[in-house]
Amino acid sequence: MFKTMLVEDNTIFRESLGDSLQLQFPAMEIVETANGPEALERIDSLSPNLIFMDIRLPGQNGLELTEKIKNLYPEIIIIILTNYDLPEYREAAARFKADHFLSKDSMTHQEVNVIVKSILSEKGFKGNGSERNQF
Repeated sequence: MFKTMLVEDNTIFRESLGDSLQLQFPAMEIVETANGPEALERIDSLSPNLIFMDIRLPGQNGLELTEKIKNLYPEIIIIILTNYDLPEYREAAARFKADHFLSKDSMTHQEVNVIVKSILSEKGFKGNGSERNQF
């Protein structure tokens, strides 16, 4: 099963994104965390394939957390989320090893679904988030 972690302090946004992902990818396991320390604590037990990471988090900067996670778990795909779609934020996200960058203000559910479907395919999962049958 494909596992996704949402690291976002805005409860309404986090729950909305989680609900949208669950509808589109019903076999996907989705775990929500509201801050950096909680996310780090849960990564070992969850072993997520994908993390949606807010840049501004209580307890730790999302970019620094991204770099820390990528250094420990380079196989985890991290998508940075921000309200600030600025070139310097995009550059910082790349510098801190994020795989993708999405602006909360302009992203659509369709755009998120396309990216997630691509990642599922890349990682060898079915389109609903379940594992492909191994023969």
